[in-house]
Amino acid sequence: MNASSMTSFCGEKSRRPPVKVLSGQLRDGKGGKGECWIRRLGRANPSPLPVSVVWMQGTVVEVQSDHSSVLLLDETGNFLVNGINNIPKGKPCLCPGKYVMIMGVIQSHSPEPVLRAVKMADLSDNAATHRKTWKYEVEDLQQTLP
Repeated sequence: MNASSMTSFCGEKSRRPPVKVLSGQLRDGKGGKGECWIRRLGRANPSPLPVSVVWMQGTVVEVQSDHSSVLLLDETGNFLVNGINNIPKGKPCLCPGKYVMIMGVIQSHSPEPVLRAVKMADLSDNAATHRKTWKYEVEDLQQTLP
């Protein structure tokens, strides 16, 4: 059974794999709820890139008291992540100042990006390196995607 028949077998809409993005790209993106067309970083491939599931990194700014949502900050602005309390191992990352990776489904891209969390990981142990390289990782991936 191939991936496309498995997707239809399970009854879920097929989604593209996660794309590394910056919050500013989502904020400036075009599209409707759940999917967004962003401008790629870099100059090699100027075509718009469709995204619905994203991989982002940022610093925890604020956590709701019920631990269901967290406000994060990357180098281009804030973004909100909902559903943190529904993912495994999400709660240990929920301290202001922690540097985290989040994978999530776009719920809204404007005026402020909002994601529904799928995965979260604490990158604080090596945050300086992750922060320095993140924009380059985003650009590299976006330029290699068709």
